[in-house]
Amino acid sequence: MPAPTRLLAAAVTAAACLGVTAVPADAASEPEAVVSRGVTIPAFYTPPAALPAADGTLIRSEPLPLALSLPGIDGPLPGTATRLMYKSTDSAGRPTAVTGAYIEPSARWKGEGPRPLVAVAPGTMGQGDQCAASLGLERPLLVNGQTLSVGYENLAIYRLLARGIAVVVTDYAGLGATDRLHTYVNRVDEAHAVLDAVRAARALPGASPTAGSRVALYGYSQGGGATAAAAELQPSYAPDVTLAGTYSGAPPADLTAVTKAIDGSDLAGALGWSVNGFLQSDPELEPIARAHLNDAGRAALKDLSTMCVGDALLAYNSARSNAWTIDGRSLSAVVASEPKLRAFLADQRIGARTPASPVRVATGTADNLVPHAQARALAVAWCAKGASVTYKPVILPGLGRALINHFTPLLVDQGEAISWLTDRLDGKPATSDCATLPLRP
Repeated sequence: MPAPTRLLAAAVTAAACLGVTAVPADAASEPEAVVSRGVTIPAFYTPPAALPAADGTLIRSEPLPLALSLPGIDGPLPGTATRLMYKSTDSAGRPTAVTGAYIEPSARWKGEGPRPLVAVAPGTMGQGDQCAASLGLERPLLVNGQTLSVGYENLAIYRLLARGIAVVVTDYAGLGATDRLHTYVNRVDEAHAVLDAVRAARALPGASPTAGSRVALYGYSQGGGATAAAAELQPSYAPDVTLAGTYSGAPPADLTAVTKAIDGSDLAGALGWSVNGFLQSDPELEPIARAHLNDAGRAALKDLSTMCVGDALLAYNSARSNAWTIDGRSLSAVVASEPKLRAFLADQRIGARTPASPVRVATGTADNLVPHAQARALAVAWCAKGASVTYKPVILPGLGRALINHFTPLLVDQGEAISWLTDRLDGKPATSDCATLPLRP
């Protein structure tokens, strides 16, 4: 696993539970490449020891070669990509470096106003640095015998670029950037990373979006949670980033419900990513983890901390968390018995704040991985607070495997979701479903 270079002493204690080796911040003054599961992570992804003060400040950038690119009259199709590193702040108030990518489209924007910008929050990619979405633009399929990663978000990115919309994609805190572990499904970390990606893109020399360009957010699954949290936190955290609209597909708004659903599912490995992220976020939870996890559980968390989705599907498909605990209880049961864990998950709940801009919530009615009911409850909660919500139930039959039930609505609804965002970027008003939403099944 990549060695952390900039963790507080308390975080080092938590990392020790996972078998992570900490390296002092001054051990390497110059960026160095690191290796994760046989994949070399370029030196670009190693953050400097000192970070700028302002959130969204661009730390460094470099050209990013797109794997899928064709020559065109107005430049390479679908556009020209730049790798980014920018400053953000995590849920504990600590400065953190986040990586990502900006893509300047070759297509002309045909809508109203200057070229708009969409921040794409990726769905679940994994927890190893080699899984980062920005790396997925460079190598959409990564198979080397030790890891399997697919850049599935590239489809949405390219569809946005084809409409002349500039795109910035975040890797999130700790995914790509090699100084810490990715805080998977931490709503604050993800929201900050998304909003600060917009700031970084605006600061990039040569980027065409202006201060007057409309901005929107796109995300599904983990990304749907990230954009939902970003829409909620934008008024307080980033009042300078005015949003025209937010697409939140299959958001994991209630982690208590999601934890129960994914245990024993195709994507059971996400339980390990969640626990790893919780310990990274709050090292005071480490003694609780140590008291409940057995050797198999600790080994699974360490193993998963370097895995991508493909790896986890192969190695931990249908795994049950009761095999990871000392007393044979599930992780959900452990959470229910520990007040600090219950409080931590309660604080991760999305829906307690009000988005100041239109949001579109889409969820598959048969989704039993990121359960439909809790995603719909998010839309209802926002409506009750006076938000403008477009609610889209993607009505599909149960398709067998939980992952298929979860992934299929992404493909079925993606075109409509992008059209909805495009309308917001073109200045067209959104229509709220709040008047009828509570009456729908």
